[in-house]
Amino acid sequence: MAGVDLHVHTNASDGRYAPSELIARAARAGLTFLAITDHDTVAGIVPALEAARSFPALKVIPGVEINTDVPGGEAHVLGYFIDYEHAGLLSLLSDMRLSRQDRGQRMVERLAKLGLPLSWERVKEIGDTEAIGRPHIAQAMLEKGYITSLKDAFDRYIGFGGPAYVERNKVSPADAVNSILKAGGLPVLAHPLTMAEPEAMIRDLKAAGLVGIEVYYGSYSAPEVSRLLTLANKYNLIATGGSDFHGLDEKTETGLGESRVPEASARALVAMAGARAAGT
Repeated sequence: MAGVDLHVHTNASDGRYAPSELIARAARAGLTFLAITDHDTVAGIVPALEAARSFPALKVIPGVEINTDVPGGEAHVLGYFIDYEHAGLLSLLSDMRLSRQDRGQRMVERLAKLGLPLSWERVKEIGDTEAIGRPHIAQAMLEKGYITSLKDAFDRYIGFGGPAYVERNKVSPADAVNSILKAGGLPVLAHPLTMAEPEAMIRDLKAAGLVGIEVYYGSYSAPEVSRLLTLANKYNLIATGGSDFHGLDEKTETGLGESRVPEASARALVAMAGARAAGT
């Protein structure tokens, strides 16, 4: 079951590897399905699809991860088989990337007030992308010696509720689901256990058009997987999954393809996308 990974990031957002390198790594690892799901951007999709031509055994799914806000935290919505040229989706993602830039600058300002000055120009150099994210700030903090790991930055400073945390412009999970549907995609709720009341969110988003939830995610334990599988079955949702691989701290990250996602999960998404494209 190590041949599927439906949640990975390239350097088009906050991953380490260029799309072509990520595709090559996935092929070497023996993956048969890989979804490119960068945060708030689709810039990595075309180069990933082009690179995948050299690896016919690997099926690459075009996707995106839209970060949204909920009371007390965030909810992330994945979109699979999206039309990555859809004007409405591109407009939303552009607005969200601008919000990311503003948010990142304000976080850097807060860190300076905490006695941890960073250069915003350096953060942008590290990111080398319009989709600046907190991992880029964390990497700049690590360079300065302010923290001992990227996780340390989130736990102590820039995670939700931390002293340098800043909220983005509000986009609701239902808005993200709707945008993905309009772009012909399949919306799936990412890592549901990061939310205080995952079942309530799942129920509400199912009514909005959600088709799946991440069950086999990162390092979820067997009891957590079982709990989410029960919810997926209860609401008739596809049980998907992925590593959320970024390649930034491979000592602590779940490795590419290591979330034990069943191939049936990918095939269910492929079948649903095909049925919707055919109008059935």
